[in-house]
Amino acid sequence: MGDWSALRTLRRLRTRLERLVREAAKFGTVGAVGFLVNVAVFNLCIHTLQLAPIRSGVISQVVAIGTNYLGNRYWTYRHTDKRRIRRETVLFFFFSGVALVIENAVLAVSHYGLGYTSPLADNIAKNVIGLGIGTVFRFWTYRTWVFRSGSGRIFARSASADALAAEKERENRRMMLK
Repeated sequence: MGDWSALRTLRRLRTRLERLVREAAKFGTVGAVGFLVNVAVFNLCIHTLQLAPIRSGVISQVVAIGTNYLGNRYWTYRHTDKRRIRRETVLFFFFSGVALVIENAVLAVSHYGLGYTSPLADNIAKNVIGLGIGTVFRFWTYRTWVFRSGSGRIFARSASADALAAEKERENRRMMLK
């Protein structure tokens, strides 16, 4: 009996890990598109519109946040509870705003505090270091607080999926007994 329990636990662990990897890959893909939007708008604001670095950073991130919301809502986390979309949207933009502050604080420290004022230094501070810290923060908060199912689990299984999993388990047992 203990072997079956251990086997079930391993299967559940593997399934959860596979789901986490898929979720992280989708999140990363959406983030990559957002990153391209962020960098393009940031450099457009700095070089074409001649705006200050922090103002350019805020503008570019607001545009990227909108892009990321659409990608995460309608692709990465499309399976989550749609009944609480107002709450989800408010939390998404709140946590994205916190990440915006993190990203631009790194830029401000680099540009104004440390005196690294070249375009390359600004891009590294904002789009590598700040974005890296902000991305880890966003991934954790989105999956923990924003895109949740009604039960509090991100990947809630339907009754038919549970029935299918139970049937597969019974079939595996029958095959092992033969």
